[in-house]
Parts: sequence; C-alpha cells; structure tokens
Amino acid sequence: MTVTARNWFLVGFALALLVAPLFLNAQSAEELRGKIDEQQSEISKIREEIKKYEKQLDKVGKEKQTLQRAVYELDVSRNKVNASISLAQRQIDSTSATIGELLSDIREKETRIAQNQNALAETIRRMNETETDSFVEIILGTDDISSLWSDLDTLQQFQTVVRTEVDTLVLQRGELEEVKELKELEQDNLVSQKTELSTQRRSLDINRRAKSALLEETQNRESAYQELIEEKRKAQEEFEAQLRGYEQQLQFILDPNSIPPVGKGVFKWPLTNVRITQYFGNTKFAKSGAYNGNGHNGMDMGTPIGTPVKAVLAGSVRATGNTDAFPGCYSYGKWILIEHVNGLTTLYAHLSDIGVSPGEAVNTGEVIGYSGNTGFSTGPHLHLTVYASDAVKVVRLGDVKTRTNCADASIPVSAWEGYLNPLDFLE
Repeated sequence: MTVTARNWFLVGFALALLVAPLFLNAQSAEELRGKIDEQQSEISKIREEIKKYEKQLDKVGKEKQTLQRAVYELDVSRNKVNASISLAQRQIDSTSATIGELLSDIREKETRIAQNQNALAETIRRMNETETDSFVEIILGTDDISSLWSDLDTLQQFQTVVRTEVDTLVLQRGELEEVKELKELEQDNLVSQKTELSTQRRSLDINRRAKSALLEETQNRESAYQELIEEKRKAQEEFEAQLRGYEQQLQFILDPNSIPPVGKGVFKWPLTNVRITQYFGNTKFAKSGAYNGNGHNGMDMGTPIGTPVKAVLAGSVRATGNTDAFPGCYSYGKWILIEHVNGLTTLYAHLSDIGVSPGEAVNTGEVIGYSGNTGFSTGPHLHLTVYASDAVKVVRLGDVKTRTNCADASIPVSAWEGYLNPLDFLE
C-alpha cells in the first residue's frame, strides 16, 4: 500500500468512527419534547384557572358577611388550592421531562467524546502497525515527495480537528451538567411546594368541616348566623376594653438601642401574595369605634383560609395558643408568638392551623402555620403584630382579671409603647 493510499485509508477509517451511529433514540427525544410542550400548555391553563378563583375570592371578600358567603368563600379557596396543587404537579412533571432531555444530550456528548477519542487512538495504532519502514526508506521509496508531505499534513490536520471537537464536546457536557443541576434544584423546590400545598388543602378541609359544623349549629339559617356574629362582636368589645385597661397599667419605656433601627428589609413578608386590609395605629376602622377607640395593634393582610404563613425572620417559638378553645372567648383565635434575636417579637393570629411548637427554632421564610378566620375576625386574614421583645409577655387572662369566658385563655400582652409598626421593618 502506498503512503498516500495508506494515509487516506487511515483518515477514512477514523472518519467512519466519527460518523458511526450514536444510537440516540430520536423517538424518545421527540416524546420527551412532546411531553414538555404538553405540560407547559396545561400549566398555562391551570394558571388562568387560578386567576379566575382569585378574582372570585376578591369579589366575595368585599361582600357583606353572610353564612352563604362564608361557605362559598371556603369552597372557592379549596378549588384554588386544588388547582395550585395540580399546577405544582405539572411543573414537576415538566421539569422532570426537561431533566430527561438534558440527560439524553449529556449521554450523546459522552458518546461522541468516546468516539472521537477512539478515532484518534485507532488512527495512531494503525499508523504504528503499517509503519514498518523507516521514515528515510519511505522518502526514498516515494516518487512524489510533495504528495507525501501533503498526506502527512492531512493526518496532522485531521488529528487537530478531532482534538478540537473533543475539547468542544467536553465543554458542552460541562455546561449541560450545570443546567441539569439547576433543574434538579428547581425540581426539589417544586416538590417542597407541592408538599406545602397538600398541607394547605388539609387545612382547608379542616375549616370546611368546621363550617359544616357551623351550618349544623345554625341549622343553615342566616338569622342564626347573624346572631352569632353579633354575639362575637359584643364579646370582643368587652374583651378589648378589659385588655386595654390591663395594658394601660403596664409600664414600659422603649430603649431604642434594644431594637433594630427603623428600616426596610429587617423582616420578610409572611405571605407570598400580600394584600393589606388594615394598617397599624389609628386607622379609619379604629377611629370608627373599633378596639374601644384605641389604635390597631398590628397589621391585617387579607388572604384565603389555608394560605401558608411564613416566619418573617429566624427565631424561637415563644408560645402558641387558641382562644377558640374557650367558648365565647373571641380574641386572636389560633396564634403563634416568635421571638427573634434582634430584640423584636412577632405575633401571627387568626390562624386555621398551627405548625410549630413552643421552644422550636424556625428559619426565615419557614411555614409555621396556615391563615384562617379564628377568633374575632370579620373575614379570613392574617394579623401580624410586632413587639419590642422586652415589652411583651404571655399571660393567662384569669390571672390578670376575672373574665366570664376567657379565664383559662392565654395571649400575648404589652404596654402600648411596646407595639411597633410592622411596615417599619418589612421589605
């Protein structure tokens, strides 16, 4: 075999290795892409469905408080949560399909890298096997020296191209690995989200059963429901008057150095979607006669029952309670008190579920419970109070002052100077 023929044989052999079938299942890749497209289409539909439920909830929230409205609001809230769970599942499936597609691309790159490396190795091996003559003998036995140099240059160029291809493929594989890691992290987050939504649905079911009990208690009569609301209102007014009387006796002088300076970003928001329905202090509602003429000691955020409530900052659960455990004691309902290391303490009230225990450490943004309509509440919402930690204490109301229905209930109390405006510290 002449030098030229031999070299072209080697080049052809190596090229054959490079273009060998990669066995990448094109049909599987197409199925993956189709699944991803299908999931994205369903995701868009579910998002539109969730928007529809949000509009319904916003509308019903502005209507007069009636028994029918309360039941309807729970039903819509539960439908919204179920749609959100379906959305999370679709997103998980879509992400899984994308990860599968990335893995196929990575396997393809690895196969091509191996083939290129094999081509180089085989070319060198064949050259060594066929090079039985010395380089001088090859030159002397060659009629066309220029062709020899051309063939050798061709082989060198071929090897350079293959090495460059291998380097490129290795780089692309690394990039794909990074994308895959991000997608796997996204999938983990979506699985966590699905778990939260499932718990939220459980919370809604609990409240739906409670509403069913209410329907049984009122015998599904609107008049009985309105009587119950009026009973709550009167009990709350009496409770507020006695509580404020006690708090006015408390002595507290706020040391500005004991808390962070006023500024945004100390706290994260406790809800993903925030809709403030009442601010802190002497609001219009407070001036209308609510809270016995005293200002509002926190901030209210309207949100459907069962919405995950998150800790605004890392801290330790100082106490939890449920004033609804004592019939006729209409106050905070289910509540959580968290003390933070920066001198501030936060209260989350009117919850439907409490997900933490006293003494437990919580992280910023961790779900600690679920919003509700417990205690004295004119509609589903989260009440957030911020205290100077040195000012707030948890008391058994019977130890403070004799109360008809609340003697065994425990709640946080503070001198008015210990209440702080949440907006001064939220993002």
